[in-house]
Order: sequence, then C-alpha cells, then structure tokens
Amino acid sequence: MMKQYAVTRPLYSEDAFADEHEKIHRHHKTVRHHVKQYFTCDLKRAKNAALSLLPFIGWMRIYQLKEWLLSDIVSGVSTGLVAVLQGLAYSLLASLPPWYGLFTAFFPVIIYFFLGTSRHISVGAFPVLSLMVGAVVTRLVPDGGPPVNITGFEGLTSDEQRVMVAASVTFLMGIMQLAMGLLQVGFIVMYLSDTLVSGFTTAAAVHILVSQLKFVLGLVVPGLSGPLSIVYTLEKIFVQIEKTNVCDLVTSILIMVVVFIVKEINDRYKAKLPVPIPIEVIMTVIACGVSYAFNFQVNYEVDVVGRIPVGYESPLAPNMQIFGQTAVEAFPMAIVGFAVAFSVAKVYSVKHDYIIDGNQELIAFGASNIIGAAFKSFAASTALSRSAVQESTGGKTQIAGLLSALIVMVVTLAIGFLLEPLPKSVLGAVVIVNLKGMLMQIREVPYLWRRDRPDCVVWLVTCLASILLGLDLGLAVGLGIELLTVVFRAQFPRCSVLANITGTDIYKDCKDYMSIYEPEGVKIFRIPSPIFFANIDFFRGKLVEAVGFNPLRVLRKRNKALRTIRKLLKKGKLQMTSKGLMLTSSGPIEESEDESNMEDLDQPTDFKDLPVQVNWKSELPAYIQVPRVDVHSLILDFSAVSFLDISALKGLKAALKELIRVEVEVYIVACDAYILEKLHSCKFFDDEVKSSMFFLTLHDAMLHILEKHPVNSENTKVITTATIHGNQCNGVSSLRSRDKFVHVSN
Repeated sequence: MMKQYAVTRPLYSEDAFADEHEKIHRHHKTVRHHVKQYFTCDLKRAKNAALSLLPFIGWMRIYQLKEWLLSDIVSGVSTGLVAVLQGLAYSLLASLPPWYGLFTAFFPVIIYFFLGTSRHISVGAFPVLSLMVGAVVTRLVPDGGPPVNITGFEGLTSDEQRVMVAASVTFLMGIMQLAMGLLQVGFIVMYLSDTLVSGFTTAAAVHILVSQLKFVLGLVVPGLSGPLSIVYTLEKIFVQIEKTNVCDLVTSILIMVVVFIVKEINDRYKAKLPVPIPIEVIMTVIACGVSYAFNFQVNYEVDVVGRIPVGYESPLAPNMQIFGQTAVEAFPMAIVGFAVAFSVAKVYSVKHDYIIDGNQELIAFGASNIIGAAFKSFAASTALSRSAVQESTGGKTQIAGLLSALIVMVVTLAIGFLLEPLPKSVLGAVVIVNLKGMLMQIREVPYLWRRDRPDCVVWLVTCLASILLGLDLGLAVGLGIELLTVVFRAQFPRCSVLANITGTDIYKDCKDYMSIYEPEGVKIFRIPSPIFFANIDFFRGKLVEAVGFNPLRVLRKRNKALRTIRKLLKKGKLQMTSKGLMLTSSGPIEESEDESNMEDLDQPTDFKDLPVQVNWKSELPAYIQVPRVDVHSLILDFSAVSFLDISALKGLKAALKELIRVEVEVYIVACDAYILEKLHSCKFFDDEVKSSMFFLTLHDAMLHILEKHPVNSENTKVITTATIHGNQCNGVSSLRSRDKFVHVSN
C-alpha cells in the first residue's frame, strides 16, 4: 500500500509567511572584518598555518611504524625502479638527453615530500607535460636549423641549449603554479571538466605515439612543433620508411607484446598478486644485457642511451629571455600539470579517506618545479601508471616516494653506466605500451553521444584541435568550446509549461504525463536556469510562446482601439445606449493609425474619459478588432532560478508590467530568499509590480487563483487534494487536510 500524508496549514504568500514567521537577523561580515581576521595571528592560527604549509608533519605524527614501514619500503623500491625507466623514456619526449629524466625523478619528489598533501601519488615526469616541454624545446632549438637568437646560448652545445630552455620553461611554470597557490585559486581546475581532460589526454597520447615512432623504427626525424606538426612528422617518417632499422623494430615489437601481455595479467589477477610484476624493469634489464652482449650500437647501428654522467650537475639560473618566449606555453603546462596531479590525488584521497588541499598542491608543485628546474630537471607532475604502482604495492605515505627518490639517486650516482647500452627503441616501446589507458579513452565517445551530445562535442573538438593544432592551442580551443556549451545551456534552457497531476499537489511538464489538469485561463511557466543578460530575451520569447499571445502587441492594440473609440465618440459616430456603445452611422470605420505619441500605447489602458469601461472579451463596436486574451493568471516557477542580474531585473519587470497591463495576474513562486532580498534592495516593486505576487509554493499560488477565479463547468474533475475555504486565517485562506478533494466544474 502506498504511503500517504496529510498537511493542514494556511495558504501562504511570501508576505503572509514573513508576517507570521520572524526571521533571524544575520550580521554579515564586512570586508574590513575579513581583512582584519586574515592578518590576525595567534598560537592556534600559527600552528594551523605550519601544518597547512608542511602537511607531512600531520601524517608523520600518526605514522604507524610497524604496520606501514615495510609496505612503504616495498612500494618505494618498486616505484623507484619504474621511475628510473620512465625518467629515461620521458626525456626523449622532452627532446633532452635521457639522464635528465633522472633529475626529474629526484628533486621534485624530495620537495613534494615536505609540501604535498597527497600520500599516494608518485611525483615526476608525466608524458603529456614532457611532450609539451619538447614542443617548446624543438621550437627554440630545432633539430635541423640554428636556434632562436637568445642571450645565454653563446658557447653552449645543442643539448646544453635545450636543457636551458627546458629548465627555464619549467621554472616559469613553477612560478605560475606557486603564484596561483598563494593567491588561493586552486578552484581554476574546476574549469577543466573530465570530458575535456579525457579528450586532451587522448590527443596527447596520439602525439606521444607519433613522436616515439622514430625510435621504434630507428629513423632520424627532426622534432617539429606548432599546428599540423603531427602531420608533417608522419610525412617525414613515411618518406623514409624503407630505411627502418629492423633490429630496432623487432626489439620494440617484442618488448611491446611481452609488456602488454604481462600488464594484462597484472590487471586480471591483481587481487591475487602480492605486487604487480615489474615487467618494464625486467624487460629493460634484459634488453640492456642483450644489447651489451651483441653490441647493438656497432653491429646493428642501434641508437642507444649512451654515456650517463655520474652525479648531479651544478645549478642553473633561468634565462629571462626564454621566459618571454615561452610564457604562452608555460601557462597551459602549469594548468595541465596541476589538473592531472590533483585529479589522481583526489581519487586516492577518497579511496583512503583523507583530505587534500588544492591550493597547497599548487604550492607544492610550484616549489617542486622551481627547485627542480634550478637543478636542470624538466616539468614534473604525476604519471598515472607510476602512481598506481606506488599505491598498489602497498604505499601508505610519501615515505615510499622518498625511498623511490633514493633509488633514483643510487642509479644517478653509482650504477647509471649499466643503462648506457639500453636501446632508445626499448624506451619508445615502453612509452607506447603505457599509452593504452589514454588511447582507450576513445571508447567514451559513443557513450557521450548517447547520453550528452554537448559533452561529446567538447571531447571531439578538444581531441581533434589538440591533435592538429598542438597541445597548447588545442587546450585553449577545448576550454573555449566547453565554456560555450555552459553558456548555451544557460542561455537556451529547456523552459516548460507545467500542469497539475490529478489528485496531488504535484506539478509536472504537461507534455510528459497523461493524467493532468490545467485550469482554464491559468498557465504555469517554469524557468530551469538563472536569468541574466544573455538569456532574458530568450526567456521573454518563451514566455510569449507559453501564454499564446504577445502582451505588448495586445496592449498597443487595445490603446489604439481606445483612441479610435474616443475619436468616434467625439465625432458623434458612437453613442451610449442601454446596450452599450452603438455605431450611429454606416460605412467603413478605419482604425486609428495616428503614430504620434507611440509611447502612450505602451501605458496602461485608461478609461477615465469614456462613459463605459470596455470589456475586451466581448465584441467591440465599429468592427474594431483586438486580439483576445484567454489567460487570466500566470504562475512563474522560480524554484530553479539561482540568481538574477540587473539586466534580467529590468527585463523581468518590463515583461511583468506588459502582462499586468493586459489584465493577466502574475504570480512568482518558490523564489530564493536571496533573489527576493535583491528585488527589494533594487526597488523592483512599485504600484503595478507588487510583492504580494510572490507565493511560497506553486500549490499555494494555484489554490489562491482557484479561490479568486472559481472554475465552473458541467463536468467535474479532481485537480487537487486540498479543500479551499472562504474563511481567513491571518490574512490568508485556511486549508483543510489534503486528503480531501475539491471538485470544480469544467
């Protein structure tokens, strides 16, 4: 049996409710108070600030040594081995010598340990960011030509120039992230929707795939950047496809097949495996041994990693001139790096039940990139696969990240020479295999097309623009399209006409239900979005469609009719009789076309100098034609209207006045208290537009209308479960239980 409820309460307008129920007066803080509070310092505030700036203090205080340490050690060693391999591989994406990837896997990790709020992400090189850095590097220091004229390049080799460019753009990226964090604008990542990020990263995966083909095929292809660079790169690859190094190709295919199969096994049996099989590391070690044993570099002309210097290089100051050349690229890099890292961190924070701070993450990554760039590392964020390794192998805190950095340091200081015979084609193959997750995002397109086509358009446009125009311009285009879809959704909302669901106090779209009732002469119009300058005209147009007439046109026609009646009375062609105004002369009577004082036609109809008030619903004398208005009441449902701007206020008031002047009673229901307060403060109400038109609920307004305009007809129909009484309670009509019925005539 369906549950029922009965409610007995007065019928409330907003004014009646305010009179009967006193509100609590809340004191709003002034700007001065907020500024004073912000700069006030006490012991508690200083402690909170320290914990906020150095989040590691918080989790170190609760660190469970016996339970967590072993897990962090296992996780740190596993992640460190993967970080070494990915650091070498992603350096190729950045168009830098491989060992600089080891710097990126070390310095940013150390800084993030102290400043980051996530306990599970693995900081270091991220393929998309590496590719964006590579685009800047190849633009300023191209493979096949002279570098851009920049002070500081004198006397440097091509690799040293590229390192300076990568470090400088990373330094600038870090400054931007740090500034955004200090200014508390971490919310900016909210403008990058999951759909946009998915389309962007899929396009980035395509770019990465193409960029690694030259290593897999063993070809010499110069790095290109800018619009259509991917097309030109493919052209250069296919032009010399017959020069493919068979040894590189076979090695790459073998690596990709084995790594892919084992990764699938890891995914399928992850619940049974204590730790994922580190297949990339295993295959890299095997490839190094085979390459060294058979001397691939000499015997098969395979391009290998080559000499890896022992130790770290001296710090490098950023080049100010490069800042000016790369500012446009650095900003999207800062946004993308933070957005990806924050989204991954958010997933793990929800899974392990702790809080991350977006603004502190910006500060952490900003500081990591600034200090890392000073020591010649390139842009750092987090790699999804590496973070998955750190978390899935049992990592509990950033102790695992710190240990992974120590593994990288050992390789850099002691055993890096063992990786010198590693073929670059192996690194390219590892990168390509790890693109599976990003490339498979294309499967989202059919789902998006069926469920949300505007989102699907955002995905497709972002992806195609990023592929063809480059990642920086593609991101800008995608963001623009995304914001346009938001604007269009708000500017062209799905307005609807509601009707009563028979026997209830529920109102739904009249097109969606069979058992509905619409009282004669009453229209209910719902606006499902904020009303502002961009959609106020659309709202007014839809309102005209809903009521079935243009109130301004009707008003002008009525005032023109009154002009004609006055002229006929003045000329004696109309006389007052017992039956009303009668025409005394025959012949055609032309409607007044006097265009002077057109503004008067928009004013309320004035009957003061006429012997009788004109009934616009009856036949007019002298064959005067005026559009008939069958609507006597209009209810505007404002339950979904979250704000109104000044332009909307003016447009709304004009629309209400036009309706009121053609004798349509307007009621606004479920209006937000903030909007109502704004209407009062903006002097919205006057002699025509009154606050009494606002009602608490749609049903309150409907019952008020039915009491004021009883519906009489031969057929009865249940329209509501509330009974209307003529008795008054505190100035409003009293209602009986809603489990009784009102029968009205149709």
